[in-house]
Amino acid sequence: MYIPKYFRVTDAEEIRDFVQKNSFGTIVTTEQGKPIATHLPLQLMKEGDQYKLTGHMALGNPQWKTFDTSKDVLVMFQGPNAYISSSWYEKENVPTWNYQAVHMYGKASIVEKNELIEDLTAMLEKYEQKRENSVLWDKLSPELLENQLKGIIGFKIKVDEIQAAYKLSQNRNEIYYTNIIDQLQREGNVNSNQVAELMKKRVNNHI
Repeated sequence: MYIPKYFRVTDAEEIRDFVQKNSFGTIVTTEQGKPIATHLPLQLMKEGDQYKLTGHMALGNPQWKTFDTSKDVLVMFQGPNAYISSSWYEKENVPTWNYQAVHMYGKASIVEKNELIEDLTAMLEKYEQKRENSVLWDKLSPELLENQLKGIIGFKIKVDEIQAAYKLSQNRNEIYYTNIIDQLQREGNVNSNQVAELMKKRVNNHI
């Protein structure tokens, strides 16, 4: 991913937090030279100094068969994004787009049933534990679980490289930066408001 120096993010904890909050990723591999992709919820974990991604996909999805033949798997995560109008600057300029994105590269492999169950259990705990009527692994019937397990494939990706870009107008002066936040808040849509909040947070944290 092309990342100008203004927008490059290297802090491991910041990237990890971003992926945890934006964990619906896109997995890209190749099949006979043609890129193929699947959109999936994933989990980022750390074992010692090594990061890994875990997840599962439908047995009927042919992409998992490319894991053995693909040297590297690309996984992409994206946060809020918004159009930045050139009318928001005092001087003539061109429009652009603000966004957050993380790319991870690594080797994917299929996991055994016990690892898949551990991953599914952890995923349910992450998304269900704060719900009033949480549906956790041990609350589901063994018959249902066994039947569902037959239709999915679990996998893990050993992360070898991480690239992160937060393009949030860091290259603009304070006046322009503040005005962009104000204009985004007036747009009246969720994405623009979220980008404005991210930009304000960076100011508050002196980033």
